[in-house]
Amino acid sequence: MEPYVKSEIKNGIGTITFFHPQSNSMPGSQLRNLAAEIEKLGKDDSAKVIVLKSEGDKAFCAGASFDELISIKDIDTGLKFFTGFALVINAMRKAPKFVIARVQGKAVGGGVGIASSADYTFATDAASVKLSELAVGIGPFVVGPAVERKVGTSAFCQLTINATEWQTAQWAKEKGLYAELFSNTVDMDKGIEALATKLAGSNPEAMSMLKKVMWEGTENWDTLLVERAGMSGKLVLSEFTIKAINKFKQKA
Repeated sequence: MEPYVKSEIKNGIGTITFFHPQSNSMPGSQLRNLAAEIEKLGKDDSAKVIVLKSEGDKAFCAGASFDELISIKDIDTGLKFFTGFALVINAMRKAPKFVIARVQGKAVGGGVGIASSADYTFATDAASVKLSELAVGIGPFVVGPAVERKVGTSAFCQLTINATEWQTAQWAKEKGLYAELFSNTVDMDKGIEALATKLAGSNPEAMSMLKKVMWEGTENWDTLLVERAGMSGKLVLSEFTIKAINKFKQKA
């Protein structure tokens, strides 16, 4: 199957679904398409709440596409690629509606950033998390502010420094990344539908105002995250990172 990002609106609930055959990893084009869909539903008055989900059972999102990372040959290209994650996070942050994330499986790197940028995140017991960036010679610079905002500095440092180890979904819930945890997707989807339906019937103006209050202090992210993208864009050109990414690809 080809990668895609699609959306639909039903009964006031806007649902965005993304897919990539490589564990829902994110090439630059996919990131930009995802950001565009979030912005589109944010402006559509018929969508009162947004649900963000991915296809498949095993992985919610494997983060940056390794194929695209190793194809980067200059700083401008690196900046453009990592800015894609900034666009997605900022689109979720600035959407005047609550964004609910559905995390059915493992989240790595940028996938953790997306889960952290949602206003309310549902997950299953299979939804382990890992910030693997340091292990391939870079760092979670772009997603860092979103992850740290959600789980706190200590937990963010733990994920960042111990970059090869998975943390369980229960750990993520205890740290505040996940709001609710389920043993299976059937029960999770029932919970998502119940909350989304309630929100679809709530006061849109009140929810928009609450969203602004909840994200106070992040107004500089439009520039901050792009600056962070430049840091990653520079590091991805290093010999160390190129070798590390190729090593990871061979294991995959």
